[in-house]
Amino acid sequence: MSWDLFLYAKVFLVGGALCALGEFFCLKTSWTPARILVCYILVGVALSAFGLYGPLVEFAGAGATVPLTGFGHSLCQGVIHSVQERGWIGAFCGGLTATAGGIAAAIFFGTIVAVVAKPRMKGKNT
Repeated sequence: MSWDLFLYAKVFLVGGALCALGEFFCLKTSWTPARILVCYILVGVALSAFGLYGPLVEFAGAGATVPLTGFGHSLCQGVIHSVQERGWIGAFCGGLTATAGGIAAAIFFGTIVAVVAKPRMKGKNT
């Protein structure tokens, strides 16, 4: 098995930088986490629409596709692909089609964790 340490370093640095930037906005601004998450998705869509996110994905792989900017990129690429195949109606269904697997996995694993984990109030040591 070949270990490409340079690839792992690129993935770690790009993904870590995207996450650190989000954490910076959480700590240093009055923005809510929901607003920051939506902004990350919109930035991913915008960068993908202008053709700037694709090279980042080629460079960093999962470091660029796993954060929410990667979700925005997937939405945008799904819409572009679907519009080319189906016409204008693809603008409404392409994003959901492209991201359906990730959304289904999030729902499935979230349900498993909700069933297995013991709920408790934040800050309580019970």
